[in-house]
Amino acid sequence: MQMPSLFIAHAAPSIAIEHDDYTRALRKAGQSLRGARAIVLASAHWQTRNTTRVNGMPQPPLIYDFGGFSDELYSVRYDAPGDPELAREVASMLDAPLELARGWDHGVWTPLIHLVPDASIPIVEISLPFPAEPQQLLDIGRKLAPLRDRGIVIAGSGGIVHNLSLIKLTDKHVPADSWAIEFDEWIATRVRDRDFESLTRYRQLAPHAARAVPTPEHFEPLFIACGASHDDDALHEIHAGM
Repeated sequence: MQMPSLFIAHAAPSIAIEHDDYTRALRKAGQSLRGARAIVLASAHWQTRNTTRVNGMPQPPLIYDFGGFSDELYSVRYDAPGDPELAREVASMLDAPLELARGWDHGVWTPLIHLVPDASIPIVEISLPFPAEPQQLLDIGRKLAPLRDRGIVIAGSGGIVHNLSLIKLTDKHVPADSWAIEFDEWIATRVRDRDFESLTRYRQLAPHAARAVPTPEHFEPLFIACGASHDDDALHEIHAGM
């Protein structure tokens, strides 16, 4: 059974305890993952210098890698298992070392708590190499793509527009700035058209790229998800919004 390649905007950690249009969209999308053997996920919140690493722990603890949120968030549990056997296989596919002493950052568990609320699917997290070129990240996705035909989901967790210095914290429903919408729509069009060559040059070609992506770590998991796609894949948008 072929599984999808996903890109998930994980937003603020507080989505783990929120219920809105976005989290409902994640729960609906999660229905397509029923029957998955595992999820291999690259998160914006795990970067390792020069190389990808693969988490091979059988039961990684949660990392509460944030501050300033409600006390409730720091008691959230997500007890999905790891998959050491699959982690070793992924490490071999990527020529990457195993990590045996790291938990899951919030880029893993905050979206998955809605996508797979019963925590029934094993997870193998991979890190983003730092620094990395977009083509290198596409190649990581391409190497992982055959796993989809074995019932394994490939996922990137990050964000298209991610500029914390310009975020409006007083009201999450405030209209988005025009520059953010223009950048988001440019990226969405390139993904729909499978124009990955232009996508790799987003810093030169996309409007307002420096403002939308001041640092690349949240954007980079998109390349892994695109690289893991097949030419005949249908594109399904989980949710559109800011």
